Amino acid sequence: MTGRRIGAIEPLLLAAARITTYEQDRVLTGASGFFFEREGRLFVVTSRHVLHDEPSGHFPDRMELELHTDSADLGRSVAFSMLLYRDGRSVWRDAGDDGGAIDVAAVELDRAALPRAMAFAAFTPAHLQSSLEDVEVGSPLLIPGFPLGFHDALHHLPVVRQAAIASSFGLRFQGQGYFLTDARTHRGTSGAPVVMRDPAPNAALKALPWKLLGVHSARMDMASRDLVQDEALGLNCAWYADVLMALTKR
Repeated sequence: MTGRRIGAIEPLLLAAARITTYEQDRVLTGASGFFFEREGRLFVVTSRHVLHDEPSGHFPDRMELELHTDSADLGRSVAFSMLLYRDGRSVWRDAGDDGGAIDVAAVELDRAALPRAMAFAAFTPAHLQSSLEDVEVGSPLLIPGFPLGFHDALHHLPVVRQAAIASSFGLRFQGQGYFLTDARTHRGTSGAPVVMRDPAPNAALKALPWKLLGVHSARMDMASRDLVQDEALGLNCAWYADVLMALTKR
């Protein structure tokens, strides 16, 4: 079931997914992700560094998604496990551009292996922002995710942080494929969708009336910041979500 409101639960919360990475049976990290659907295929999207990160030596071989299995009782869920390598090759899709690697990864899900009664919502290409002029600096955003793993453990739902666009949208910040957001974020939010409310959604978007602008990656800070005198900037990198069109094509 995609996009339909379940009782008092907003579909945006059902579009986010809690991710846990493993090395065999050893838990490594917790992160955030979201569902993206295109031409009948379903993907889970997260930050690439959640699945593979050479600087930190993070090399999981498996990940788990927490999936709702009963639309009438959100307290029921299952852990859906996926191997990250098949025949020695990674199963995720990633990309790069002139600025270097893009910190976004998409993993296609085997729909036949998913729970038949899975309750979720998914973004689609129609949710991507086509007109850059419609998004102004300072525009309010939401980031649904699992900061430090925190969430509604009873109903298996994420929490939402408020944010704002902090750099010119459509202009690659410092030549990289991301824009900046102003929000309080924590570890575990990596891979969360960065969304803006659609004030006039068309018929295709009414079930999930949000524009998918970006994928939250990491906090932005300055190496020269005095850790005693200066607070953290409170800024974050969000990679432009239109990269999903390249990552999910056949």
